[in-house]
Amino acid sequence: MAKITLKAARINAGYKQKEAAKLLGIGNGTLGSWENGKTFPDAEKIERICSLYSIPYDDIVFLPQSSQKANFE
Repeated sequence: MAKITLKAARINAGYKQKEAAKLLGIGNGTLGSWENGKTFPDAEKIERICSLYSIPYDDIVFLPQSSQKANFE
């Protein structure tokens, strides 16, 4: 499988952001921050994300926002 962003993984799993955040036990803002690359989930939350979205860790792209911008310049 090709690598996909955290947001794409959530959408592919059929969850709205608010719903996924609740199931992960976090706030909407926290999930949004992860999806936008502003912060990074800890190992426990990554395991929960992978389980909830039914996707292996290696298939999810977790990049800080500064790295994403650098790739496009």
